[in-house]
Amino acid sequence: MFPWYSSAMLILESSSVVGLRLTKLTRGGSEAGDEANLMVTEKIAAAFEAVETLLTGGGLSIVIDRYREHVTANATRLAG
Repeated sequence: MFPWYSSAMLILESSSVVGLRLTKLTRGGSEAGDEANLMVTEKIAAAFEAVETLLTGGGLSIVIDRYREHVTANATRLAG
């Protein structure tokens, strides 16, 4: 069964992080460059983690819940 609620929440939470990141990136400077590098590194790491979870028998709901944890951590870091 597809995890509809978790997926919807991931979309909403991710939108918030996108906004926070765009704000940081538009300010420019070294912090913007650091954020861009971190963003790419995190995306690659999360993709590898998701593939590993699926290949070892984990379900889609586990992957989505883990992505939500990453998004929450980013929202907390960027808002602070």
